[in-house]
Amino acid sequence: MAHNTTYIKSRKHLTATRQASITHLATATSAAALLALGLPVQAQSPADGTATTTTTTATTLAAAPVATGATLKEVKVESSRDAGYQPGAPSSPKYTQPLVDTPQTITVIRKEVLQDQAATTLTDALRNTPGITFQLGENGNTATGDAVFLRGYDTQGSIFVDGVRDVGTIARDMFNIEQVEVIKGPAGADIGRGAPTGYINLSSKQPVRGDVSSASLSVGTDDQKRVTADINRSLSDTSAVRLNLMAQNSGTPGRDYVRDQRWGFAPSVAFGLGTDTRTTLQYLHMDQSNRPDGGLPTTGLAGYYLAQLAARGGTGPKVDTSNYYGWLSDHDDVKADQLTARFERDLAPGVTLRNLTRWGRSTQDLVLTGAFSSGLITPNVNDPATWTMRVLPQGKHQRNTVLANQTNLTADLDVGGLRHNVTAGLELGREEQVSRARAAVIDASSGVRVVSNGTASYQSYVNLYNPDPNRAFVPVVDSGARTEGKVSTAALYAFDTVEFNRQWQLNGGLRYEHYRTDFHSVAATGTTTAPVNADGSGNLFTGKLGLVYKPADNGSIYAAYATSAKPPGSDFALSTVDANINNPNRDPQKARTAELGTKWEVLDRQLTLTAAAFHTINRNEQVTPDPVTNETIQFGKTRVQGLELSAAGQITPAWQVVGGVARIDTKIVEGPSTQNLAVIRYSPKLTATLWTTYKLPMGLTVGGGVRYVDTQMRSTSNAAITATSFFPKVPSYTVFDAMLGYEINRNVSLQLNVFNLADKFYLARVNNAGNRYMLGAPRSALLTANVKF
Repeated sequence: MAHNTTYIKSRKHLTATRQASITHLATATSAAALLALGLPVQAQSPADGTATTTTTTATTLAAAPVATGATLKEVKVESSRDAGYQPGAPSSPKYTQPLVDTPQTITVIRKEVLQDQAATTLTDALRNTPGITFQLGENGNTATGDAVFLRGYDTQGSIFVDGVRDVGTIARDMFNIEQVEVIKGPAGADIGRGAPTGYINLSSKQPVRGDVSSASLSVGTDDQKRVTADINRSLSDTSAVRLNLMAQNSGTPGRDYVRDQRWGFAPSVAFGLGTDTRTTLQYLHMDQSNRPDGGLPTTGLAGYYLAQLAARGGTGPKVDTSNYYGWLSDHDDVKADQLTARFERDLAPGVTLRNLTRWGRSTQDLVLTGAFSSGLITPNVNDPATWTMRVLPQGKHQRNTVLANQTNLTADLDVGGLRHNVTAGLELGREEQVSRARAAVIDASSGVRVVSNGTASYQSYVNLYNPDPNRAFVPVVDSGARTEGKVSTAALYAFDTVEFNRQWQLNGGLRYEHYRTDFHSVAATGTTTAPVNADGSGNLFTGKLGLVYKPADNGSIYAAYATSAKPPGSDFALSTVDANINNPNRDPQKARTAELGTKWEVLDRQLTLTAAAFHTINRNEQVTPDPVTNETIQFGKTRVQGLELSAAGQITPAWQVVGGVARIDTKIVEGPSTQNLAVIRYSPKLTATLWTTYKLPMGLTVGGGVRYVDTQMRSTSNAAITATSFFPKVPSYTVFDAMLGYEINRNVSLQLNVFNLADKFYLARVNNAGNRYMLGAPRSALLTANVKF
C-alpha cells in the first residue's frame, strides 16, 4: 500500500521551503497530536525511499533530552491512505523537483493502475497515455517485441530500465515493475542519443522495510493462465529481501495456435535501509517460449487493392481472423538475465552520492512466418477458395549485451541567497548486438515454382482462406549472414534548479556524450556481396531549459526548450554506402522542442491535471546525391506539434482516474519530392485514453475504460489516395474495457476484467508494406484471485 507523507522540517530548513509558516505549524501540531495519543510516528531520512520506518512513541520522545537551541532532525510522519493512481516523481535522480514543478510532459503509470487493468506487458501499460501507437515491423524484426511509436517517431531504441538502456526486440513483462514512466519531448540531456520525442523508463521493484507480500492467480478465456508473487521480508531493522515470481501459459484471444508462455523471477536484497549508506543487489531472469503470431493478410479490408483482382473490384473476402499462416514449429524463444548493484551514500544533509552498475544479456531464437497479401496466385479469380498466398518463414538468432555504470551526485545548496537543487553525473556504457540471419529452404517438395524476370525460384504458398499449419514443412536454417554492432558511450551531465523565490524557478541542464560505433556484417553464403566493416565516433551536446512560475503551491505554469540527437548507426547498423543515412560520415539527426504547459494538484492535492502545447522539429533524416556535383547532401525536416491533456489520481477517496487526450499534427516539411508535406506514418491526429474505478459498499469495486486511436497513415506518399491505392491508411478504432472487484476480506479479493466489451474488430498494428496486420484482441475475460500475506 502506498503512503502519504508529511515532513516536519527543522528550523534551519524554514527559509528554503515554499511552505508558509502556518503549514509547518500544522504539520508539527499533527505529529504532536499523534504522539499525545500514543500512536506511532515514523522517522526516516528522505533518501530512504522505504515504505516503513523506525517507530518513535510519545514516551521515548519525552525521555530523550533535547539541548537548548539544538537542531531537530527531520521527522517523516506517515499515514496509510492509499495514493492510488496519483503519479509520483520519476525514479531518476536527474529529476530533483516534484512532478508538478517539472517543466516537461511526463506520464507516470503506477503499478496500481496495471493491477486494476490486469496489464501484464509494456504494450498494455502504454495504452494509458495518449500519443503512442504500435507497429508490426518488417521481416520479423519487431513483430514480437515492443515496437513503440511516440508522437510519430520510432522509440523502440529508447526504452530504459532503471535509467539504463534496454536493447533487444523482446516483449517486456510487468511482474517486476513498480511504475512505467513516459518522458515526452527531446531528452538528450537525460539519456544521450535517442528518439526525437522522448523515451520510456521502467522502474524496478526494490526491497522495502516491512513484511508485505502478495500473490495472484489468473485464469481466463482463450486458455489464459498466469500466476505471480511479490514477497518482501525484513531481515533486520535496516535490511530486507524481495522476491518477485511470474509464470504464464496462455493462448491469444481470437487466434488459433498462437501461444504466450513465459516465466521469470527477480530476487533482490537491500542493506542499510534508513541509514546513510544503502546497498541494493538485484537479479532478473526471464524465459519465454512462444509460438509467435505472424499476423493476418489485409485482403478484403478497406483500402486493399490488387490489379489482378480488378474483376472483383480489386479485392476479395476478408479472411477468418482466427487463421494461422505459420507452421507449428514457428517459435520465439527468449532468455534474459540482468544483474544490478546500487549504492547510495548520504554525504551530508541534502547531499547524496549514487552509483548503479548493470550487466544484462538477452538472447532470441526466432522463426516467424509472415503473410504477403499482395502475393496471390488466383487460378480462378471468381473462386476465392482456390486462391493461395505467398508466405515466407524467416528467422534470426540475436544476442544483446549491455554493460553500464552510472554515478550521480545530488546536492541542495544555498548560494548567493538562492536555493539550488543540483544533480550531476558520469555515465559509461557499452551495448553490443550480434545477429545471425536464418532463411527458408524451399524446394519442389514444399514450394511452388515461380518465374520472375526470367529467373525461376521456389516460393512457399498457403491457401488464403483455409491455411494448414501442418502442410509440407519448410526448414529455416542459418543463411551465413551475420551482423555485429557495438556502441560505446561516455557522458557527463549537470542539471540545476534555481529557486528565486516562492513563485519562480529556473531549470537547466547540459550533457556531453562521446560515442563510438563499430559495425561488421557478412552477407549470406553464396552471395558476392563483400563484407562491411565500418566505424564512427563523435560528440553530442544536448541540453534543456525550463522556466517555472508557481501562482500557487499546488500548481505551475512553465515554458521549456530541449534538444536531442541520434548519430548514424546508433541502433547497431552502420553503412559504407555514401548515400545512406547510417554512413558514419553523416551528421547526427537533431531535434528540438519548445513546450508551454501547466500542471495542478487539486482536490487536496490528490488529483494531478496537466496541459501542454508542444512543437518539435527533427532534422537530417535524409540523404541524396547533388544533381550537379553528385556529392551526397544530407537534408530532411519533419515537424510534430500538438496539445496534450492528462489527469491522474483521486477525485474522491473512492474514485480513481487516469487518462489523457492528445491532438497531434505531423508533417514532412522537407523530404523526397514524393513525400513533401505528407504526414508522418503511424501518427494519428487524435488519441485518447481513460480508465476509472469506484469503490462501492460491501467490498465491491467497479471500473471501466475507453481507448481511442484515430486514423493512421501507413503510406508517407504525398500523392492523392485513389481507389487503386494499396492500403494507404489504418482505420480508427474505439475499445471499451471493464473491471469488477470484490474484497472478500482485507487479505483476499477477486477481480474480473473484461476486455473489448463491444467485441470491436480493429487493427492493433500494421507492417510498413501494408501486407499484414496484427488483430486487436477481441472480447475476452480474465478472473484473478489476489492474496496478501
